[in-house]
Amino acid sequence: MKVVILKKGKEINLDRKHPWIFSGALHKVEKGTQAGDHVQVVNHKDEVLAVGHYHPGSISVRVLAFEDTEIDEAFWLSKLQSAYQYRASLNLVENQHTNAYRLIHGEGDGIPGLIIDIYNLNAVIQCHSVGCYNDREQIANALDKIYNGKLGSIYFKTKDTLPADYTTGVENMYFKTDKHSIDILEHDVKFSIDWEGGQKTGFFLDQRRNRHILAKYSTGKSVLNCFCYTGGFSMYALAAGATKVVSMDISASATELVQVNHDLNKFPEGVHEIQTVNVMKTLQDPELDSFDIVVVDPPAFAKSIKKRHNAVQAYKRLNAMALLKVKSGGYLFTFSCSQVVGTELFNNTIAAAAIETGRNIRIVERLTQGPDHPVNIYHPEGSYLKGLVLYVE
Repeated sequence: MKVVILKKGKEINLDRKHPWIFSGALHKVEKGTQAGDHVQVVNHKDEVLAVGHYHPGSISVRVLAFEDTEIDEAFWLSKLQSAYQYRASLNLVENQHTNAYRLIHGEGDGIPGLIIDIYNLNAVIQCHSVGCYNDREQIANALDKIYNGKLGSIYFKTKDTLPADYTTGVENMYFKTDKHSIDILEHDVKFSIDWEGGQKTGFFLDQRRNRHILAKYSTGKSVLNCFCYTGGFSMYALAAGATKVVSMDISASATELVQVNHDLNKFPEGVHEIQTVNVMKTLQDPELDSFDIVVVDPPAFAKSIKKRHNAVQAYKRLNAMALLKVKSGGYLFTFSCSQVVGTELFNNTIAAAAIETGRNIRIVERLTQGPDHPVNIYHPEGSYLKGLVLYVE
C-alpha cells in the first residue's frame, strides 16, 4: 500500500473512529499515490493507525479499517458478511413479506463510498468513490458468495455517482446476468423496480418504515402524495383502504410507473388519480381539494452548503402551501432528504411555515431513515432523512 502521514496531533478523528480524514490533516502523501489507491494512514511515529481509499480532495482518505490490514477479497467478504448479519437481525433477509432492502449503506456499515441495494435477490451497486470502483470485482465476488450464488443480477450503476473528473470510460454494467427490472414486495405491497432507468438504485428504500406508518393513518381517508415518484406512499395508502388518493409528480416516466404499480397491486379503479404536474404550482391552485392526509417528500433542494438558504426558503413555501391543503383534523407527512439541512433547521423551517398558516399544529411523530440505512455512531453526518407527522386543526 501507499502511505499517507498525518500531521502531529491530527490523530484525534481516528481516535474517535470517524471514517474521514481531511486534506488539512495530512503531512505527506507518498509520491505516486493515485485516486482510489489503498493507503496506510500513519502518525508522526510511523505507527499504522488505519487503512482506506485515497482521493485527492477535501476528504483525502475514506477509512475502511482502524488497523493495519489487507484490503482484498477476504476483507470485502468479512465486511459484507457483517452487513448481511445485521440485516438478518432486522428480519429483512428471507422475509416472505418484504424482499427488498439496503445491504450496504456507506459509512453506516463501515464502507465509505459504497451502496448496495437488494431487490428480490438482485443487487444494484453504486460506487461513490474511485477506490470502491477500483475494487468492484472483489466486491461483486464477495457479494455473490454471501448469497451463495443465488443473486439473479449484480448491476453496477456508477457512472453518475463517481466524482465528475473520474467518469471517463466508466459505464454502468452487469457483473452477473442482464435483467433490467424486477417486482418486489414491501409489507406485501408490490412494486416494479427499474434500476437501469430509475432514480438512485431504482427505489427509495429508506422510506419503507415511514410508508408503513402512513398506512396506519390512511384507512378511510383521502391522501395527496406530492412528489410521488413511483408512488410508494400512494400504494401503501391504497392497500390500507384509503378512499381517495392523488399522486403528483413532474416526471412523466415516474407517473407511468405509478400506474404500473397501481395495476400490479390490482387496486380498484376510481380511487386513485395520477397527475403529471408541477407540484409547487398545483398546490397554489385554489381549485385543488383539501385532503385528510398530505405527503410532502420532495427531492433534495440543497446538495451543498452554498444552496442551503434558498433550499430552506423553498421548504418553507412548500410546507406552508401543503398545510393549507390539510383538512381540519388531518395530517401532514413532511420530509427532507437534504443532508446539509440538519434536523434542527428542518424543524425550525416547518415551524416557520406553520406560523405563516396561523393553524394550530401538533407534532405527532418524528421520522427518519429505515434501520437498513444505519447511522454510524462515530459518523453523525450519515443521518440525512428527516420527517415529521403533524396533526393540523
